[in-house]
Amino acid sequence: MKGGPHALYLGVMMRDRRNREFEQFFSSTKDQVFRVLLVVVRDRGIAEDAVSEGYTRALAHWDVVEQHPAPSAWTARTALNYVRSGQRIAARTTSQDVPEVPVSDDPLTDPELLRRLLALSERQREVVALRVVLGLDTRQAADFLGIAEGTITSHLFRALTRLQEELSEVAPKEAWL
Repeated sequence: MKGGPHALYLGVMMRDRRNREFEQFFSSTKDQVFRVLLVVVRDRGIAEDAVSEGYTRALAHWDVVEQHPAPSAWTARTALNYVRSGQRIAARTTSQDVPEVPVSDDPLTDPELLRRLLALSERQREVVALRVVLGLDTRQAADFLGIAEGTITSHLFRALTRLQEELSEVAPKEAWL
């Protein structure tokens, strides 16, 4: 046996430490990453599948992911890429439009707010999800989406302004204070 029993013991200990670190990362970020995907893709089942795939790939590449400045953003991006890849494949293999499946009630999200978020453009939903739900700063969100920081700021401003206007119709201004 190359390296002897001590090398085997060290290998097992390193693997256990790696697994504990990933488990801690997963349990502390899974809800945020799910909310990002839910807001962007507007389908609970697809969001759940994508999040599972994102974390599976994060675990497979944990040595790289844990060094990333925003591991949860890496995971969300990977999950979103998985969804988009599936959408491209589906678009090539089907000629019919697939009807949207409404999002079921999510106990972590206000149904009225979620309905309003889903009415935003895809880019605005992405920006709101990354900046507000995932908590990325402007630069990180811009890097994630591959667009300029000013574009992030503009989309966020427009989305939040629209949400504020629409929600102020539902609730009086005093409720926001």
